[in-house]
Amino acid sequence: MLRVSRALISVYDKLGITDFAAGLQKLGIELISTGGTAEALRKAGLKVTDVSEITGYPALFEGRFKSLHPLIHGAILYKRGNRKQEAEAKKHGIKPIDLVVVNLYPFDKKPEVEMIDIGGPALIRAAAKNWEHVGVVVEPSQYAEVLEGLKHGRKLSDELRKKLMLKAFACASRYDWAIWNHFSGRQDFPDVLLMNFDKRQGLRYGENPHQKAALYTRTEIDASERDDFVQLSGKQLSYNNLLDANSALWLIRDLKSKIATSILKHNNPCGAGLGKTLKESYEKALASDKQSAYGGVVAFSRKVDVETANAVGNHFIEVMLAPGYEPEALEILKQKKSRRILDMGRLIDRRYRQKSFRSIMGGTQMLYQERNDLPGQDLTVKFKPMTRRRPTAAEARALRFANVIAKHVKSNAIVFVKGDQVVGIGAGQMSRVDACKIAIEKALEAGFEVKGTVMASDAFFPFRDTVDFAADSGATAIIQPGGSIRDADVIAAADEHKMAMVFTGIRHFKH
Repeated sequence: MLRVSRALISVYDKLGITDFAAGLQKLGIELISTGGTAEALRKAGLKVTDVSEITGYPALFEGRFKSLHPLIHGAILYKRGNRKQEAEAKKHGIKPIDLVVVNLYPFDKKPEVEMIDIGGPALIRAAAKNWEHVGVVVEPSQYAEVLEGLKHGRKLSDELRKKLMLKAFACASRYDWAIWNHFSGRQDFPDVLLMNFDKRQGLRYGENPHQKAALYTRTEIDASERDDFVQLSGKQLSYNNLLDANSALWLIRDLKSKIATSILKHNNPCGAGLGKTLKESYEKALASDKQSAYGGVVAFSRKVDVETANAVGNHFIEVMLAPGYEPEALEILKQKKSRRILDMGRLIDRRYRQKSFRSIMGGTQMLYQERNDLPGQDLTVKFKPMTRRRPTAAEARALRFANVIAKHVKSNAIVFVKGDQVVGIGAGQMSRVDACKIAIEKALEAGFEVKGTVMASDAFFPFRDTVDFAADSGATAIIQPGGSIRDADVIAAADEHKMAMVFTGIRHFKH
């Protein structure tokens, strides 16, 4: 336990500081302070000793230099109970400071050179380094807990001091990061990549029940963006729930210009549909592959209405996300108590920083890349006809829709679409022709005819075999990136089958 006799207080954010300082003084703790903080405490009727009275120096260089002095830092840093250091402190007239209360200039909100705090981080680090003998408080949210801890004989427990120390080092580290982040110019691929995250919530479990997991949010993300994702109902989210919900979000963003529903399972689309109403789009998406949709994730491009909620009914859906719900619709959907219902707010429309990352090599390395989110890679994608027959207007619309879905399917990916409904998907195969076969089988299992469909591929065809399979099954048009050394053979195959084939020039591998 640490008995507190003297506290140094120097804060930029003065929220709650006078009440906290008054509580300290009531317990008999001497207050030391600087500049504006000292003035605020005196106005509140508190007795305060100025740092300058202790150091013998006034604040210098327009306030840039105040607390950096042996009589302050020595008072924080020396080890209590160490005979040699106690004697040294006594020899130089250094009286211990047992509690340091500091918060920093808000450089993140006002990134200017004069807002780079020097003395504050030094005080925080000194107190945190000597946490076994000193308490350190870095934000107003800690005041109540510290006062409560001091009520019993002005003592801070070892457990609380360690907790305060961890928060202090995180604060100092994050402050340095904010300065680096600003002056580095937010380079696309800097030589040193620094990131900060805040824990948002614990998760039910990770990929499997025996794995623990948590959700973190990038520190620099504005608070309003963090609040856009709100869980309205259902069980606690798991790691897989969020992975699937994230994939569903990115897919529905590419369909946001239409009334659309997408359904995903294990991070892959298994159904999608467009409609004149949300209910119609949902029913088309569900019919794409009703079996796979069981226990899946459903994403809507519009606010969910009562008609759609009734259509969803008791279908087993793990997670549902939409940009809002009509109150009555929400009550209908919440009748399934375990169903996780997420309101994505404006996330469907919000612009994002265009980077993504994932860890490899046991977490010792990280891959960092631009996100696959180029403008025009949605339902407006441009393509170049490559065959003698150009696609009809109806085929062109279906091809664009199929291309969006293929973009979000694990590679190798093949997608068949009829009109404004997905009818078959082949995902994650080592062979593109196998992906095509699976997509055709899925379509037939769901009761669809492949005749009259269009097909999308996430990457080029290395051989003509996939084109032959699609044509023999009745597909009439194909959209693909192009770029194979055998493009001429593939185009010739499409011409033989009197198919239309278009190239986008953009590959959509998803690993």
